[in-house]
Amino acid sequence: MFSPASLLSLSSLYVLLVLLSCFYGGVSSVPTKVGKGYRLISAEETSDGGFLGHLQVKQKNNIYGPDIPLLQLYVKHETGDRLRVHITDAEKQRWEVPYNLLPREQPPASKQTIGRSRKNLLTVSELAGSELIFSFTADPFSFAVKRKSNGQILFNSSSGGSDSFGEMVFKDQYLEISTQLPKDASLYGLGENTQPHGIKLYPNDPYTLYTTDVSAINLNTDLYGSHPVYMDLRNVGGEPFAHAVLLLNSNGMDVFYKGNSLTYKIIGGVFDFYFFSGPTPLDVVDQYTSFIGRPAPMPYWSLGFHQCRWGYHNLSVVEDVVENYRKAQIPLDVIWNDDDHMDGHKDFTLNPVNYPRSKLLAFLDKIHNRGMKYIVIIDPGIGVNSSYGVYQRGIANDVFIKYDGEPYLAQVWPGAVNFPDFLNPKTVAWWGDEIRRFHELVPVDGLWIDMNEASNFCSGKCTIPKGKQCPSGTGPGWICCLDCKNITKTRWDDPPYKINASGLQVPIGFKTIATSAVHYNGVLEYDAHSLYGFSQAIATHKALQGLEGKRPFILSRSTYVGSGKYAAHWTGDNKGTWEDLKYSITTVLNFGIFGVPMVGADICGFYPAPTEELCNRWIEVGAFYPFSRDHANYYSPRQELYQWKTVTKSAQNALGMRYKLLPYLYTLNYLAHTSGAPIARPLFFSFPAYKECYGLSTQFLLGSSLMISPVLEEGKTSVKALFPPGSWYSLFDMTQTIVSKGQYFMLDAPLHVVNVHLYQNTILPMQQGGMISKEARMTPFTLLVTFPAGASEAQAKGNLYLDNDELPEMKLGNGYSTYVDLYATLKQGSVKIWSEVQEGKFALDKGWKIEKITVLGLSGSVDTSGLEINGSPVANGASNIELSSMEQMHLQDVEDGVGKKKSLMVELSGLNFYVGKNFDMSMKMGVQG
Repeated sequence: MFSPASLLSLSSLYVLLVLLSCFYGGVSSVPTKVGKGYRLISAEETSDGGFLGHLQVKQKNNIYGPDIPLLQLYVKHETGDRLRVHITDAEKQRWEVPYNLLPREQPPASKQTIGRSRKNLLTVSELAGSELIFSFTADPFSFAVKRKSNGQILFNSSSGGSDSFGEMVFKDQYLEISTQLPKDASLYGLGENTQPHGIKLYPNDPYTLYTTDVSAINLNTDLYGSHPVYMDLRNVGGEPFAHAVLLLNSNGMDVFYKGNSLTYKIIGGVFDFYFFSGPTPLDVVDQYTSFIGRPAPMPYWSLGFHQCRWGYHNLSVVEDVVENYRKAQIPLDVIWNDDDHMDGHKDFTLNPVNYPRSKLLAFLDKIHNRGMKYIVIIDPGIGVNSSYGVYQRGIANDVFIKYDGEPYLAQVWPGAVNFPDFLNPKTVAWWGDEIRRFHELVPVDGLWIDMNEASNFCSGKCTIPKGKQCPSGTGPGWICCLDCKNITKTRWDDPPYKINASGLQVPIGFKTIATSAVHYNGVLEYDAHSLYGFSQAIATHKALQGLEGKRPFILSRSTYVGSGKYAAHWTGDNKGTWEDLKYSITTVLNFGIFGVPMVGADICGFYPAPTEELCNRWIEVGAFYPFSRDHANYYSPRQELYQWKTVTKSAQNALGMRYKLLPYLYTLNYLAHTSGAPIARPLFFSFPAYKECYGLSTQFLLGSSLMISPVLEEGKTSVKALFPPGSWYSLFDMTQTIVSKGQYFMLDAPLHVVNVHLYQNTILPMQQGGMISKEARMTPFTLLVTFPAGASEAQAKGNLYLDNDELPEMKLGNGYSTYVDLYATLKQGSVKIWSEVQEGKFALDKGWKIEKITVLGLSGSVDTSGLEINGSPVANGASNIELSSMEQMHLQDVEDGVGKKKSLMVELSGLNFYVGKNFDMSMKMGVQG
């Protein structure tokens, strides 16, 4: 949804914001080096196998405030593949990400008496785990993390006399630490921002982390989420090694990446580093999400297509949208309301005129019977209104963030608002009760939590003006109409170091909650700011799960480390431009690394206005986002997919394929929940040794082997796509084969065509699709088996997860789920395909069957007399099974003069295999073994 900072690009606000920045204390010049660092003065082994040390400042200075004189260092190999390095004040407790929000081991309390020292680690100087080695230098103190298997240095905080960065700094409001990096390291992560250079971090681009309501059209700017984690991929002699570094700190920070070094400059908290050893990219996200929380299980319907718009003025418009999708034969699972359904923009209300409850309930009965779902928006700001029950109960329960002992006053869509304090257990209970009350009023199927950075249309300390209406009801609702004064009196509102907030070093309290405002137990907004959306997602998840015991669906704009355990995400306020279409791929891929795999961008763009051609191309990309939703702004022309005949056709093609792939997407959702594996992935996840794809940001994978190569430029009817080595098969035309040595191919891509290719050695489960996931889910299955084209020996694998998607947990063992491993081999002229089923009862009860198997990449001819099923020969004409074959064409690269090769596609239809029961089948090929 719109917000004041989102309305204009930041460049147009430049003069105002720079003036504000100067008013708030000005922009400090940043010295290259701040201080002489620390020395290690003691270290001893702890009873839990870690070690504890004390660091003393070498030479005090007052740049950005006084140094903290004595620090506590705690190091522990928490698992075989995870190392923690924790540095804090040895004498006073400091702010850390609350342990109840992100559960983890507690380091020893400051000044805790340590048991008998077993080793003098000052002479040992390193601590080895099974995968990683921690080592240190005592004076000046620095530390390094090495990979045990090959000695590769992953992190090294020693400046080594370098001019690029200085020694470690630890002050109350300024912490600095750096690491050396090899120039050939490829880094990914450090979001949320819109990265114009693609998925790889780009030297000297700014990376500022501080949750902010700034439109995603602003490049290299701190956006809605804060994810202080990066993945580092290196290729050593052709062998890839990946690891990740998390700095668990919620305070605002600038991260300076210079290519050969990376420097953190943080305005509070502690150094709490976690190192994840990998060594593959999939290992890294497995280890990372094992620590921060596995991605949330999603209901099956959430993988269908969603339609939303800010500006569906009344219920009849929503009804028309649903009906028009149906008439256009475009799949649709979920219809959304922005705040149009609310009474005066107030949360948990209905507009009695435009969305009368009786008519809305009748509409919901109708779509629910069809299998469709309904989701509405909730913003955190609660309207200050003495006749508004939600507000009254909030005041009575004392749930709001405070300033000077009173609820902090801000302005969002309802006008004057207070912000719930989700760090307060009473707030969590009150929020859950309000969601319960609203669900009794309107049985929504999920909640969309927006504006939770938190966004404020005003800045500073505000009061409700006397003698005038605020907002007036005319003109834009995002103009501040409260009486406000800037707050500059505290060091929390005007810290000594200015992070590059909003890309312009604006004050950190600009258009958000004043940073000297106070949360539960005296916690400052200054420290907890970037956790606001995360804490709201946790409270909302708890509330929804408590309603009917169903699996929740939550979409959150603001995210933090661990948000993926509770919510999906969309990339915020983008624009209907070709550039924004391209940027969306990078942001979606980044969130897979962040542990938030259910992610997508507003298809066709939120801000006006996409062209017809752009909307064609955007649905061809968006149909393959993990979260697929068309959403537009109040001032945009209507852009539902049926508004143009050409877009209707492209949507039918692309979404038609998505709905056939739903069992695959749902299995990827299960794998994300159990191992952290992203749904949408960069190509280097499957091809980590193939350096050419390290920076590739215009193509992506779904799972390990399904590649999308979309058109991202205006006027193009072909696309140049990179194909890692191996055989690739077109999903829309399986007779089309690409055999790559690792090269680019020019692919035809007329307006209604998106190129989707399946890699060799894969078994892909598909169904027949449909207009809604509920119906598509009950259609027969097809298995698509891919071997390397023309191979004489090969194998392929796949899997399939099925469950009752209303259950809150996504797991085996509850009687309502089935998991199937799928295998195929090609050997000695024989193709064998079989399944191994775990807990087949659920699938058997549903009656799911495999009716067709298609095998790609074979050579020779099929011997129809050699077909066996479950160990028994199948006589010709004695069953309903039909066997057919078709020649596959191989696309040649322009530069490749090699003669054309051919392979065979074989299709077996009329099968009757129960998904919930093991099967095996084999057939003979007319080829030499």
